Amino acid sequence: ADRVVKSVCPYCAVGCSQNVYVKDEKIVQIEGNPDSPINRGRLCPKGSASKQLVTSPSRVTTVKYRRPCGTDWEDLDLDTAMQMIADRVLEARRKGWQETAGSADDRRRVNRTMGIASLGGATLDNEENYLMKKLYSAMGAIQIENQARI
Repeated sequence: ADRVVKSVCPYCAVGCSQNVYVKDEKIVQIEGNPDSPINRGRLCPKGSASKQLVTSPSRVTTVKYRRPCGTDWEDLDLDTAMQMIADRVLEARRKGWQETAGSADDRRRVNRTMGIASLGGATLDNEENYLMKKLYSAMGAIQIENQARI
């Protein structure tokens, strides 16, 4: 390999450290990182097979999208899909935006949206949940929950 890149296995919340061996900008091998106190160089069967996530010829490289009321899936390129998501997030934020809340006698400035919420999964670690909280708070969302376990 030309170089070794440190990474983290994407399969579960354990966070096993990986050494990713790269030659000519292509992944040639993935192994457990022996310097990691978490997995000490070992990987489970899924972690050991994680090279296939990037190198498999059957890997899906487009976004599957089914239009409203549609019956068939179509392939979209990533840029188009990301733009569609951004447009929908902004529209949901705009539609659900509240500047003030409370009774007519006691109005308080809240500057929030009720159109966006987040429910994180158990495979997210504290750092990922921190970033999710920052992202959704910056958008004005207040309904943010997670199921952090590590």
